[in-house]
Amino acid sequence: MAPTNQKVSNHVPDDIVFSIFSKLPLKSANRFTCLGKSWSTLFENPYFINMFYKNIVSKYHSLYHEACLLLNYFESTENQWKLYLLSGERYESKVQMKWPHPFDRNYGYYPNILGSGINDTLCIYDREHDSIIELWNPATGELNSVPQNKARMYYEFEPIFNIHGFGYDHVRDDYKVIQYVVYIGGCEDEWQVAPPGPYWDIYSLRSNSWKKLYVDMPQRYLTSEGSMVYLNGVCHWWGKTYRQPSETFVVSFNLATEVPVTTLFPFDSHGLKRFDRHLTMLNGFVAMIVTYAKTSPSFHISISVLGEPGVEESWIKLFDVGLMSGIDHPIGAGKKGDIFLRKDDGELACLDLSTGVTENIGVKAERFHSQTVIYKKNIIPTGGIRN
Repeated sequence: MAPTNQKVSNHVPDDIVFSIFSKLPLKSANRFTCLGKSWSTLFENPYFINMFYKNIVSKYHSLYHEACLLLNYFESTENQWKLYLLSGERYESKVQMKWPHPFDRNYGYYPNILGSGINDTLCIYDREHDSIIELWNPATGELNSVPQNKARMYYEFEPIFNIHGFGYDHVRDDYKVIQYVVYIGGCEDEWQVAPPGPYWDIYSLRSNSWKKLYVDMPQRYLTSEGSMVYLNGVCHWWGKTYRQPSETFVVSFNLATEVPVTTLFPFDSHGLKRFDRHLTMLNGFVAMIVTYAKTSPSFHISISVLGEPGVEESWIKLFDVGLMSGIDHPIGAGKKGDIFLRKDDGELACLDLSTGVTENIGVKAERFHSQTVIYKKNIIPTGGIRN
C-alpha cells in the first residue's frame, strides 16, 4: 500500500454517537457518559433523549403481552367489590370477572391487587387484613391460598401484616411473597416483656411456608396504588422519609439472593402545589411517573427510568411535558409507552407521548372507591404456578 500523509481523524460525529448510544441498554449508555467531557451531558441533550425514548417504546418485548386494564371498584348499591377486564385497541371491551373465594362474598373483604401479573397470575390480598393472600390465575381459575403468617402473639399486642412484594425466583423456580410484620398496642403491666421490633417474612410457594428475612430495608408507601412492580426477578417498591425535607427512594429486592438495594429518587416536590408518584414498568424498565403542578391548575408529567439499582445518578428523566388541567393521579404505562391517568372527575384517560394527545377511554374510576391496574401478563419461561 502506498504511503500517505493524510491524518486519520479520531472525531466521531455527534449524530453517529447519538445513534449508537440510543440503542444501548440504559445502564451501558449511562456509564459511557463518564468517559469524556463531551459525553457527560449526553442525557441533557433533548435530541438524544428523544432518540433514546423512541428506541425504548418501539422495542418489542417478548416478556409482555398487550396490556389490559383491570378495574376493581366498590359498587355501593350492592355493597360489593367488582372486577372488570378492559381490553381492545381502545379498551372498548369490558368483561366482568368473578372474584375467587373468599373475595366473592359481598361483605367483610376488601380485595386489592398487588403489582401486575406473572404467568397470568395475580396476587390478591385483603386491604384491611394483609394476612389473607390468594395467588389467582383468572384465565384458568387456578387458586393458591397463602397460609396465614403465624406470627407469635403477645399479651395486648397485635401483629399487623403489610404485604410488600410478589414475584418469581428464577433460580429456585419459586414464587415468593414479601411481608412486613409490626406489633401495635401495649399493656400496663411493667413486667410484661415487649414484643420484638418490626421484621420481615417471605413466603415460598414451593415449600408452602413462611420464613424470617434478616434484612434491613425501608417499607413500601402503602397508601399509593402504584408503589410496587416486579421485573426480571426483582421486586421494586417506593417509599419516602417523613422527616423534612422528605425524600423518595426505591427499594429493589432480588428474590433469588434475597438482598435489597435502595436508590434515592432525585426529583422532589419542593415548592410544588401538587406532586404524585407512580412506579411502573415501561418496556423493560423500572420507571417513575410523576404528575405535578407548579401553579394550579396547570399540570405537568415527567417520566424517569432507573438504569441501575443503587446508583442515584442512573435515573434518567425522559419526559417532562405540560398537561391540561384536571389530572388527578397517574396509573401506569401501557403498550408503546402510553400513559394512563385518572382525572379529577374519575374518568380514565390515555396520554400518547409521541403525539401529546390525551383521550378519555370511557371508563370512570373514583380514586377512593376503586383501583385500576395495568395487567401485563409478564410471561416467564417456567412451568407456571404450581400447587
